[in-house]
Amino acid sequence: MDPIVLAYALYLLISIPLTVLVARTLSKHGRTFLTEVFADSPGLANAVNQLLVVGFYLVSLGFVTLFLTSGADIATAREVFEMLSVKIGTVALVLGVMHLLNVLVFNGIRRRHLAPKFVPAPLPYPGMPPAPPYPAP
Repeated sequence: MDPIVLAYALYLLISIPLTVLVARTLSKHGRTFLTEVFADSPGLANAVNQLLVVGFYLVSLGFVTLFLTSGADIATAREVFEMLSVKIGTVALVLGVMHLLNVLVFNGIRRRHLAPKFVPAPLPYPGMPPAPPYPAP
């Protein structure tokens, strides 16, 4: 077997399960997080979680497949492992960045949902007109 084909096969056999592992972890813990945030709407929590996981899969697996090719001449086992280390390392870094972005999205959703809602001040007595939004001259 050609060494480059072996390198490609090993790359896919390592990077795709790594991507699936990270996506499942995000899905499991993201669901718990979103269920707390959207306690009044569990269906919305599941929908948001699934959308984030699908987006993660599309971007990550798209990167994995685009990063598959190599113009290097591979002749020895050492060169196969060196190429794999660069490719798998890059995929791991990209997955880490994707994971961080998902956590930031989860945090933004949580902050927005748990932020205090604006409630206008009650009027001192019924029928009193509200105060103008700017000081009167």
